[in-house]
Amino acid sequence: MANTYVAIATTTVGSGGAANIEFTSIPGTYTDLAVLLTGRRADNGGIDVGVQFNSDTAGNYSWRMLYGDGASVASQNLTGQSSINRVGRICNSTDTANTFGSNFIYIPNYTSSTAKSTSTDGVSENNATTAYAQIVAGLWSGTSAITSMKFIIDGGGNFAQYSTATLYGIKNTV
Repeated sequence: MANTYVAIATTTVGSGGAANIEFTSIPGTYTDLAVLLTGRRADNGGIDVGVQFNSDTAGNYSWRMLYGDGASVASQNLTGQSSINRVGRICNSTDTANTFGSNFIYIPNYTSSTAKSTSTDGVSENNATTAYAQIVAGLWSGTSAITSMKFIIDGGGNFAQYSTATLYGIKNTV
């Protein structure tokens, strides 16, 4: 079975930054969704990105993460969260100039009537001593089809200009 990726929408942050990157009115005509998110923080602070589906901010999210920073490795997991708040990593404003973290987020069966899973492969680029690479498995316990998603910086802050997210619909074809 061949997979066909179709770009549904792209959002690029403009001058002055933005508190979130959001996709609304996601059509239910695909099998799976994927997001390519490249980002940088406009100010100094945390570099973890979260995602919320269908404006759900209740404690309906959980995740497990494995990550390394070039010197050590670790794992972490949380349940009862208001987002999958480690769905990606971006660069901090103090990291190497003009570098952006890259994340590929996969969401299978997004129209099903059961909980939705996510998987992420991401890195925060930096030509200094610490740069992070991570893989994350996330879960949203919502049972409605995903029709919107909002990416936020965990703990607040703004995405820097030129941070970009592209939403893809995936069709399985014979």
